[in-house]
Amino acid sequence: MNIFSIPYSTKPDYTRPQFQLSSEIEKAIFDCLHKLYGKETAAHWMPELKRIMTVHWAFKPPELIEAERTLNPENRFTEQDIILITYGDLLQGKDSHPLETLANFLNTLPKLREIINTLHILPFFPYSSDRGFSVQDFRAVDPKLGSWQDIEALNGKFQLMFDAVFNHVSAESEAFQEMLNGNPLYEDTFTVYRSPDELTPEQRALIVRPRTSDVLTQFQSIDGPIWVWTTFSPDQIDLNFRNPQVLLYVLETLLIYVRHGADIIRLDAVTYLWEEPGTSCASLEQTHEVVKLFRKVLEVVAPAVAIITETNVPHEENISYFGDGTDEAQMVYNFALPPLVLYTFYRSNTTALSNWAKNLQYPSSTTTFFNILDTHDGIGLMGIKNVLPQAEIDFLIQTARQHGAFISYKTGQSGQEEAYEMNTTWFSALNLGNGTETLTLEVKRYVASRSIALVLRGVPGIYFHGLMGTSNDVAKVLQTKTKRDINRPALVAQDLIEMGQNPKSKVWQITHQFGNLLFLRRQYAAFHPNGRQEILMLAPEVFAVWRVSPNEDQHILTLTNVTNREISLAISLVDLVCMETQWYDLVKQRGWLAKDETLIVNLHPYDVAWLIPFTELEQMVAR
Repeated sequence: MNIFSIPYSTKPDYTRPQFQLSSEIEKAIFDCLHKLYGKETAAHWMPELKRIMTVHWAFKPPELIEAERTLNPENRFTEQDIILITYGDLLQGKDSHPLETLANFLNTLPKLREIINTLHILPFFPYSSDRGFSVQDFRAVDPKLGSWQDIEALNGKFQLMFDAVFNHVSAESEAFQEMLNGNPLYEDTFTVYRSPDELTPEQRALIVRPRTSDVLTQFQSIDGPIWVWTTFSPDQIDLNFRNPQVLLYVLETLLIYVRHGADIIRLDAVTYLWEEPGTSCASLEQTHEVVKLFRKVLEVVAPAVAIITETNVPHEENISYFGDGTDEAQMVYNFALPPLVLYTFYRSNTTALSNWAKNLQYPSSTTTFFNILDTHDGIGLMGIKNVLPQAEIDFLIQTARQHGAFISYKTGQSGQEEAYEMNTTWFSALNLGNGTETLTLEVKRYVASRSIALVLRGVPGIYFHGLMGTSNDVAKVLQTKTKRDINRPALVAQDLIEMGQNPKSKVWQITHQFGNLLFLRRQYAAFHPNGRQEILMLAPEVFAVWRVSPNEDQHILTLTNVTNREISLAISLVDLVCMETQWYDLVKQRGWLAKDETLIVNLHPYDVAWLIPFTELEQMVAR
């Protein structure tokens, strides 16, 4: 039985034997609380944490408990996993709710079901700003989108990733408004100052955050003016995790998400979860301890549910959220990948990308990267800090500008503005779209770039607009004055269906070529996240990866020509340690013959080739 298809019960069953926490696990969870709050406070709140876990367990049907016993954490993610990222209302249709339109669209296109097995629905809660990331009620579905029933209906067909936007809450939320009203229940829910001067210039200078606005925002409360910590915007009020009640409320909410069908929990902006004046307030030890606590709780009461951390920071800091490989996130965004791939195509040279990919570390067989190229925000630049020289980052930014990208900034530690993100669709970032190139060439370049996120170890993630090849929506940016809206236009579902049936359309060409790569990837265990990979330096113009299945019984050589020139490769089979004579290109469906221990492969501009030894194909057929 598929563990991800078993729903939770709608009511707790306390007639069954109650949940029992082993002494070893209880101690590990208590140690997390102890490190965060001290021994006395941890002892006070530990019973409440156990109660939350016990309640969650009571919602689990026996068949789910039984299925969890067969779970192999090393196969939590496989080559079958491809995640589609979308807003709940990105598609417009005639249905009563946008979530119904999304479900019907996915059902209308059976080929999508063949290439996508997981949906990341961006925040679908009631919100006041930031396209869903300023949440008013963590435990409700925005009625303009649909209901929990709509979410659960999608869970019957796809695995689901939910956003846990727990760093902050909307200024219009009940909790914040009640704090302003003087309700003592919310007294320590937020970080509040009576004067902005309580946060000294020295303390302010240390704070790292991805914005240029003041970190403190003034509000009028029942007791007069107050200044509240706002990492992102005046409408996004940071929660105070130094209050254990905040942590327990968030943990309970996380488990509610699991009961509604969450298979992956995305910890949004977790970098800034814990504020401690006098520090950077970014990726603090306490933040890592909170992630460890979430992981420990989930491993006990929902072991099939994985955590992914969204930390758009320099690469070394980003991968710290793997912890020791067993105690924090199972998956981490590979934020260095998008700007590096774009840079690779701008320079028509794979050297920087290959050297970086060679050094990627995978700390355990239960962790992996989330390999994205585009997201709902844009192309972050923090991931390549210390990977590319500043002069090359400047080149990347200027070239993206020429392609129509907007640039977003943050305040650096020197107090100067620093480029943080390039706001553009992936298609426009790669293609000028000025009529100087054929659509065929633009699509081929686009698909070649997307293939790189498919061949590297990890789980591919594709933003909906990336799947369709949407171009920049500059008019929307001019209308809303929000740079990120360049990558967030709503689409008419019926129009997409019609374009998907027209071979001359960009949508048809991209979905067929890109969709073919996605379909192929899911068929071959060599692309398993635990499959071995070796980055080959065959030619500066070609990104080459040698993938081997976990069982070592399947080998695929992936080649991506990142230039508009024809390239001929002479590949030494001795160096490859694979003396096969006959090879088959899964993409072009043609054979290649090696001679004198050398495989000669000719690649046209922006060609993608996935070569497998022919004997291995024969073995697959024999099975």
